[in-house]
Amino acid sequence: MTKSNPDALSALQSSIGYQFDDLELLTRSLTHSSLVGERSFERLEFLGDRVLGLTLADALFRKYGDADEGELAPRFNRLVRKEACADVARSINLGDALLLSRSEDSHGGREKTAILGDAMEGLIAAVHLEGGYEAAAQMILRLWKPMLDDADNPALDPKSSLQEWSQGKNLGIPEYKTIDRTGPDHAPQFTIQVKIEGKKAQKGQGSSKQAAEQVAAEALLINLGVING
Repeated sequence: MTKSNPDALSALQSSIGYQFDDLELLTRSLTHSSLVGERSFERLEFLGDRVLGLTLADALFRKYGDADEGELAPRFNRLVRKEACADVARSINLGDALLLSRSEDSHGGREKTAILGDAMEGLIAAVHLEGGYEAAAQMILRLWKPMLDDADNPALDPKSSLQEWSQGKNLGIPEYKTIDRTGPDHAPQFTIQVKIEGKKAQKGQGSSKQAAEQVAAEALLINLGVING
């Protein structure tokens, strides 16, 4: 197996507050699929995503004892989305410990949101596999604490979330277009299409243009995998 930078591994373990006995498992959780012939973190991220989701769902459920599912879900989605995982990865300098192909490294792989987010989930899985769920949950709660503390702030509505995501990806501002209007004047029904450069357009319906735009934006966020449907 390709060896990672020992100093980077040591610094990363200090940052997450967990010391691995199985350094091969740790290394695998940091290995990108661009390294042909090496076991990457793709399988681990599947598990890590579930451990992360359970930990944060439990934390939100306990923190907001009177909140219903409609209030909890937006907060949950903001905490587990790829951008949030990548932000946590950056806070612990996970990118320094990544194992990438020379090509991916030269193209800024250590700073790519998708790679950092996936690797963060892989790291969570590695801690879970070696130290158990409690060790992984404690790490998650510690690293996600700033975002959990900020969860009291109202979650962004779908249109705002979509625009934030789109601009964060340098894809510009989403474009909304009315493609149909049905029903009588006192009870109209609008169909709106929203489009982002290079992405499949989505539609939404509502009794007003504003309501239809929110539904369309949510549909696109789900299609992009930013939030869960």
